[in-house]
Amino acid sequence: MKEVKLLYFVTYVESGQEKTGVLNQAKTRVFSLNSILGDLGYSMLDLIALEETPLNTIRSFLNNHPGNVNDSLAISDLKILAPIPRLNRNVICLGLNYSDHVKESVSIIGPKKDPEQPVFFTKSSTYVIGPDAEIDSHPEVTNELDYEVELAVVIGKKGTNIAIEQAMDYIYGYTILNDITARDVQRRHGQWMKGKSLDSFTAMGPYLVHASAIENPGELDILSRVNGELRQNSNTRFFIFDLSRIISELSLGFTLMPGDVISTGTPSGVGMGFNPPRYLKSGDVVECTIEGIGTLKNVVK
Repeated sequence: MKEVKLLYFVTYVESGQEKTGVLNQAKTRVFSLNSILGDLGYSMLDLIALEETPLNTIRSFLNNHPGNVNDSLAISDLKILAPIPRLNRNVICLGLNYSDHVKESVSIIGPKKDPEQPVFFTKSSTYVIGPDAEIDSHPEVTNELDYEVELAVVIGKKGTNIAIEQAMDYIYGYTILNDITARDVQRRHGQWMKGKSLDSFTAMGPYLVHASAIENPGELDILSRVNGELRQNSNTRFFIFDLSRIISELSLGFTLMPGDVISTGTPSGVGMGFNPPRYLKSGDVVECTIEGIGTLKNVVK
């Protein structure tokens, strides 16, 4: 049997209880972390806070338990939640990190060249929605609902003033984030936080992929589809600021904590970038895909 090295973690609901698990190699079945590490009620944040401690135990278990009906659950039978359904603090977002998205954002930011420094803002989310969950369109608030596929980084250990050369060591894993945005609210208030923080506007998942599973996060295909139509199609090699620079700059005088989520920006192809704009409407299916992680699908309510 091939040795297990790649770890894909999920948060799911079983018998009305929220649990944390790890996928088998085929990504078809889920093992409860409690069955591997002891019945300690691990949440995803608990697992991240342990840093590297239990990973060898989990890998050893997977090597000896490929997954069958007796010791695991079929992922198709489970409700999968966001990997971290409740965050300790706001999502930390990077704006304008792809040159082509800078160009298509004229209606929001006006004519602008690529930023010389990372542009940070936060996205508030009381509860993060997961795969197949509904995006509330908030028709009483916005008529310009948009999508943004982004690679999200989950921090694995506490750090301040992190050197660029050490920054990647602070990443626990990666997931997909759809940075859902009300463009008219964003424009009306002259800043980004409000238009990106309406209820259900943070979609994340389907998995938290441990950093060891992604050999080069700076070379990942990233795309989105709406009702099956390809809208965004790029690669993380087109980042203006790479992950090391993002983490290092953010950490200057600002302590990063285990479980922090950093969303790294979106490429061109969002709804506002079309002429005329192509915003989301009720019933639309949005699929965000990143190479090596999977696909996050949501439906607009």
